[in-house]
Amino acid sequence: MSYIMVDIESDGPIPGDYSMICFGAVLVDDTLDKVFYGRLKPISEKWDPAALSISGFTREETLAFDDPTGVMERFATWLQEHSVGRPMFIADNNGFDWQFINWYFHHFLEENPFGYSSTNLGSLYKGVVKNMRKNFKHLRITEHTHDPVDDAKGNAEAFLQIIKRYKIKR
Repeated sequence: MSYIMVDIESDGPIPGDYSMICFGAVLVDDTLDKVFYGRLKPISEKWDPAALSISGFTREETLAFDDPTGVMERFATWLQEHSVGRPMFIADNNGFDWQFINWYFHHFLEENPFGYSSTNLGSLYKGVVKNMRKNFKHLRITEHTHDPVDDAKGNAEAFLQIIKRYKIKR
């Protein structure tokens, strides 16, 4: 099994009514050099300017992004090429990131290569340190910029630190 750290940016709170604008994914290994980045054209006329502003893109820029079907097909191929067995989706806020990736895979490709499960990095860390108030974010090396590749990489760095410090089997 391969861990894939994912981060997404959107123009609203839920998939379908709003759009996933871009996402990044990093294969969690010792190099963190296998990355995927996709920018997706909006699927809806509905969008929240405050949510979109987090991504750093304007609505006009997003309208020129790639067709979502093609992006999801390329991501599925990337997962197949870089995963051993079924990949495991992991994210800082998997409740948010997972809903978009899962919806987009099922809506555009009719299946999700990740299956039906995801892992929340924050919850994992709280369990490992046995403290529900602890946060893992101090373990990131790459700055959290809201560029989804940077954010996925920083979270992957933290995940690797958790594995190393607490001697967790992968």
